[in-house]
Amino acid sequence: MLLVGSGGREHALAWKLVQRSGIELHAAPGNPGIAALGDCHPVRAEDGEALLGLARSLAAELVVVGPEAPLVAGVADELRHAGIAVFGPGRAAARIEGSKAFAKDVMRSAGVPTAESLAVARPPCVVKADGLAAGKGVFVCRSAAELDEGLRAAAVFPGSIVIEELLEGDEVSLFALSDGRTVSPLAPAQDFKRIGNGDLGPNTGGMGSYSPVPLLGPGQAEELVELVHRPVVAELARRGASFVGVLFAGLMLTEHGPRVLEFNCRFGDPETQAIMPRLVGDLAAALMAAAGGDLAGVELAASAGAAVTIVVAAPDYPARPDHGTSIEGVEAAEELGALVFHAGTARHADRLVTSGGRILNVTGTGETIAAAREHAYAACARISFAGAQYRTDIALAAAVTA
Repeated sequence: MLLVGSGGREHALAWKLVQRSGIELHAAPGNPGIAALGDCHPVRAEDGEALLGLARSLAAELVVVGPEAPLVAGVADELRHAGIAVFGPGRAAARIEGSKAFAKDVMRSAGVPTAESLAVARPPCVVKADGLAAGKGVFVCRSAAELDEGLRAAAVFPGSIVIEELLEGDEVSLFALSDGRTVSPLAPAQDFKRIGNGDLGPNTGGMGSYSPVPLLGPGQAEELVELVHRPVVAELARRGASFVGVLFAGLMLTEHGPRVLEFNCRFGDPETQAIMPRLVGDLAAALMAAAGGDLAGVELAASAGAAVTIVVAAPDYPARPDHGTSIEGVEAAEELGALVFHAGTARHADRLVTSGGRILNVTGTGETIAAAREHAYAACARISFAGAQYRTDIALAAAVTA
C-alpha cells in the first residue's frame, strides 16, 4: 500500500493501516514517524507522474492520497486512468474543497443546509478565500475593522472571495467514507482552529482536536450523514463527478439546526489524529472496499473511550515555519503511552529537527475526555524544542461537561 503525504494526518493513517496483518506500507514522501512503520520514498505528493511510476514499481494494491492539493490537482485521476486503485476523489469531485463557490452550488442543488451567501460584505459576516488556503483562508468579521482586515487577508490568496452569513453555535467535524454511492460515517470530532487559548488570534491548520463529541448523542452522526453527506455524494454522481474517498463536513450546530460551513475532500488534520485511536475495525480493508466501489456492509465503529490531540507548533506559527531546531523528549512522551504523530519534522544525521509550522501532534487516550486530556498534556510536557508552543485549553470545556 502506498500512502501519499507527509503530515501528522498521514502518520496517524499509517499507524492505523499497519495494524492490519500483512500490510507492507510505503509512503511518498512520508516523514520520520512514518519511516518507523514503513518505507519512505522521496516523491512529492503533487507529482502524479512520479507517483504513478512508484506505484507501478511497488505493485501497490492501493494508493491512499492524504493531502488536498494533489487531489484538487487531479493526481487521483492520473493514477486511476493507469489502472491503479486509489482512495481519494478525482479532480471533478475534489472541487467540493477546491472551490467554495462550487460547493455552495452543489449544496443548493442537493438541498443541504448551509450558511447563506451574501451579496454585500457587511459585518457580522465571514470572508472566505474561494480556493485552497491550508485552513487559513477563513476570516470571522464581527466589526467593520475586522471586515477590512479580513478582506485584505483573503485577497492574498489566489481566486475570488466568498462572503457568508456568520453562524453561531458549536462546530463539529464529521467524516464519511464513500465509494461513489454508499456512504459510511466515522466517529465525529471537534477541532480548534485559532492559535491562542480561548479561540483567540489568527486561524491555523488546527491546534488540537478530540473525539467523541458530547454534543452528539447515539445515532446523530448517522442522521447528519443522511442530511448532509449522502445528498452531496448523490449530487456529485449526478454531475458525473463520482466521489470516492472521505468526505469531510465542517458543521455548525445552530439553534435552527445543523449547517455546513465547508467541505473537505480528505481526512481532516488534526481530527484524524484523535479519530484513528478510537477506530475499531480494519481501516485498510474499508479503504480498499471504497476504492473498489463496494463499501456496502462495511462499518468502522468507534471505541467507548476518548482521544485528545494537542498540536505542538513552531514559535512563530502560523506566520512562519521553523526548520532545523533540535527536538527532544518524543521517546519520553511515548513512554507515557501517548501517541506522538510527526507533522513537521525531519532527520539531520541522528537528530530529530523541526521542519514546518505544526511540528508534532500528541494524542492521549482514556476512558473519558478528561482522562485523555490529562494524558495528552502530561506527554506534551515531556517534549521540548526552542520556542515550542501549544494551546492549554484543548477539549477543556468538553472534559468538564462530558
